Amino acid sequence: MQGKKIPGFKKMSSSKKIGVYTKPSHVYIPLINQNDDNITLLVKKGDYVYKGSILGKRKGVFRIPILSSVSGTVVDFVERHYTNGELIKCVVIENDFKEAMLSENKRKDINNITKDEFINIVRDCGIVGMGGSGFPTYVKYDTDKKIKTLIVNAVECEPYITADYALLMEHCEEILEAIDAILDINNIDEAIVAVKGSNTNLVKVLENNVGSYLRIKVSKVPNLYPMGWEKNLVRFVKGVNYNSLPSEKGIIVQNVATIYAIYQALKYGRPLVERVITITGEKIKNPQNVLVKVGTPVSEVIEIIGGYKKYKDTLFIAGGPMMGMSLPNDDLVVSPNLNCVLVLYDKKEEIATQCLRCGKCVEFCPAKLSPVMIKDNINHPERLKELRPERCISCGLCTYVCPARINVREYVRAARERVRGD
Repeated sequence: MQGKKIPGFKKMSSSKKIGVYTKPSHVYIPLINQNDDNITLLVKKGDYVYKGSILGKRKGVFRIPILSSVSGTVVDFVERHYTNGELIKCVVIENDFKEAMLSENKRKDINNITKDEFINIVRDCGIVGMGGSGFPTYVKYDTDKKIKTLIVNAVECEPYITADYALLMEHCEEILEAIDAILDINNIDEAIVAVKGSNTNLVKVLENNVGSYLRIKVSKVPNLYPMGWEKNLVRFVKGVNYNSLPSEKGIIVQNVATIYAIYQALKYGRPLVERVITITGEKIKNPQNVLVKVGTPVSEVIEIIGGYKKYKDTLFIAGGPMMGMSLPNDDLVVSPNLNCVLVLYDKKEEIATQCLRCGKCVEFCPAKLSPVMIKDNINHPERLKELRPERCISCGLCTYVCPARINVREYVRAARERVRGD
């Protein structure tokens, strides 16, 4: 099993109940989906929108809607930082605090839905992968292939992040109800909830609640990073490998937050307009998980939960420390795929030395790449293609284990973009 045990720093935020901040005066809805900002805009200044109104749609193959998280008036269009570190155009909506929705439909039995209805609900509610990918969820189920197994990824292997943990601890029954409905609706044989065996509190909660769901099992996985990577997880839980997608082996993988969003959509017709994020790190006075609306400025949320210990010498990261993107400041807005905001002391970067040719980056790479060779051939396009940097999952282990303190991940990231651009 490819991976490494690394410090977790989870206790900072995992000991508290989920906080709530759902009343920002303005929201800034990013016009982007899965790093695709080619969006058809459907509103203009002065328009009144409802909670769940469509503000825009992705133009590509997966026409996922971008939805308003509040009711109110469109007042502006500005750029704010997104999870990938880039400035993205946002729709600014002044909140009227009425929470007015076009419709809300509560279902008593969420298992009694056709597959076509399920796909339409998941698509129209704007549900995407909430572990960071932002991939449109409905696409995974919109297939004629037989799906045998649903793997629910509750591993949350990256340090500091506890948003999925908090959701399962507080909403385990609803999440299991949603899993059971997904199995029925899509004629899936079984579900496996994968969780770290070392996470004893969560294992206990799951095992105490899963008893009546005979098709749902709990699988304890090793406390390694990146155990939550899809290929690692499928290999450990089902003992199979695949080339491109888990569906090749009749498997779908979803993370906990996405399952909970599906529950909200099926049970109440609620669109994905709010989510739980972990706000944590050495510079946060009161680290915790918070339920917030999509489009809420992160700086506002941090202020509400207690603020910074000191603003000076602060490093902001959208996501976790291994795979996240560093930002120049807290000018970031919440998006459906933002699971964590990490605020650390901005220590002076250690000076990198010459590569020792120790091979540690190769030894620990879960994608079985040769990061050091990719770094060495960054200016040789033909050789780069042979080294397959596009297979990199940006886990950051190569940088983490490098004794020369070389930021290997950034070399591989740059190589990946060069290869994809050719």
